[in-house]
Amino acid sequence: MFAFLRRLFPERIFRRKLGPAAERRLRLAAARAEESVIRAHVDNALMFVDTLAEDLTFDRAIETYIREMAIPEPLASVVATRTLVVLGQDLVPFRRRAHDAGEGEVEDRPKLRLNDASQGRQRNIKRA
Repeated sequence: MFAFLRRLFPERIFRRKLGPAAERRLRLAAARAEESVIRAHVDNALMFVDTLAEDLTFDRAIETYIREMAIPEPLASVVATRTLVVLGQDLVPFRRRAHDAGEGEVEDRPKLRLNDASQGRQRNIKRA
């Protein structure tokens, strides 16, 4: 009778060890799911920043979002960093212009002469 019950209700339904291909698919699916969760949090944090722009600074709004949503720490730092990156894209226009225009505009700047700068600093140092 005990053997019959054991076959009917096995101790383990699934194997503990997955094959290499299944393990790889599982890790890829988990990575996609985690990325979707992060993207959703970033979108919501940006909406939070926009909504509270009159009342809070953007960094305080991000901290408030993370606290109110009770996001655990490893995920919270990723969400905060990616939200700041999205907000900062508008604050760094030169990098974006140089990247969009190609390397040609960057070469138009005068070359930095490190030897001249270091010699100039040495001349201005007064010794006692």
